[in-house]
Amino acid sequence: MDIKFKFMKFRKIASIISISLFLISVLSLGLRGLSLGLDFSGGTLIEVSYESPVSLESIRNSLEDNGYPDSQVVNFGTNLDVLIKVADQSGNSTVGEQIFNILSDQKSDIELKRVEFVGPQVGDELRDQGGLGMVVALFMILMYVAFRFQYKFALGAVTALAHDVVIILGLFSIFAWDFDLTVLAALLAVIGYSLNDTIVVSDRIRENFRNERVLEPIDMIDLSLNQTLGRTLVTSFTTLLVLFALFIFGGELIRGFSLALIIGVLIGTYSSIYVVANMLMSMTLTQEDLAVPEPEGADFDGMP
Repeated sequence: MDIKFKFMKFRKIASIISISLFLISVLSLGLRGLSLGLDFSGGTLIEVSYESPVSLESIRNSLEDNGYPDSQVVNFGTNLDVLIKVADQSGNSTVGEQIFNILSDQKSDIELKRVEFVGPQVGDELRDQGGLGMVVALFMILMYVAFRFQYKFALGAVTALAHDVVIILGLFSIFAWDFDLTVLAALLAVIGYSLNDTIVVSDRIRENFRNERVLEPIDMIDLSLNQTLGRTLVTSFTTLLVLFALFIFGGELIRGFSLALIIGVLIGTYSSIYVVANMLMSMTLTQEDLAVPEPEGADFDGMP
């Protein structure tokens, strides 16, 4: 029962940090909102292919000179394929043809691969459905953890997940990073990842509360966190290695996705240690809360 690190010694500092980040994120979301990508704001996506490599900067300059200053231009797959995103909320479905004509005048060896138009109404529906999906996911997690463990653990888990999601959204709002469907998918993945860490920590806390009778609740939580710390850090480290590789080498299309996951893994690791444990301490978790009920008729098992 060696407690190497007293996590709960710093729980008040951790609470101040979490509450501050949460409030700053909520404030930024309320005042600035999110920089919605094409999937939500509406616009046109154009994929073209060249016979020889072309400078993305020259394409951006050409589009800017022709009235499309905020176009996103990235390579798609190879340096011969180019993906262009143009935000347009006016409902003009001919933007793709206009963009292709501009690029054809600049360089003739170009082939139009596809044009996709997302209207503002469709973008609003995607945003609403994505938000609804996240709320439903959090509610189902609350029900599962309450059934699997105990309602105090359920409140702690959902608080930690809401904490992670709001802070990620807040960072995307503060730094005006594009928020599109890939980032929304990353948020749902972060919920699953954080929940996994939370379940592991919660399970060990429950076991120690049932088995260790000589320790105070705060010491049992510290013991549980120490026992699961190695597994938590190794899992987070190996996941981050993959995510940093995606962020650096994956290209512009999945940069927002990998960035959201990197932030989510870091914050999720922190919240599984401090947010959940802090919630359990504030709700005064006791051994009686986790006592295994005796089956009916147990007192009569020894009777003839």
